[in-house]
Amino acid sequence: QVQLVESGGGLVQAGGSLRLSCAASGNIFSINVMAWYRQAPGKQREWVASITKSIYTNYADSVKGRFTISRDNAKNTVYLQMNSLKPEDTAVYSCKVVQDGMNYWGKGTLVTVSL
Repeated sequence: QVQLVESGGGLVQAGGSLRLSCAASGNIFSINVMAWYRQAPGKQREWVASITKSIYTNYADSVKGRFTISRDNAKNTVYLQMNSLKPEDTAVYSCKVVQDGMNYWGKGTLVTVSL
């Protein structure tokens, strides 16, 4: 089993920045993809960004140019640097990792962007 713990959420004004972290622990031997998802109130969860073990990154159009995903393989941690935040970025942000074909999810951290 792999456990994931997110941190770094909070309240920020529009135009501000936040950095989310997600640390993996447990039975880790080869995490391939690490990704961030978000779920806004009353909406379905949506994919935000992902990064492979070879550091190939991909982003949803809604965050491209504003968010940056990175990872530290030695620490089994994935980050999401969020800049130029907008009220529509308000959501619970969760991380997901894929290992040996299995998906593991964190419980999420709340990001609230005010006007």
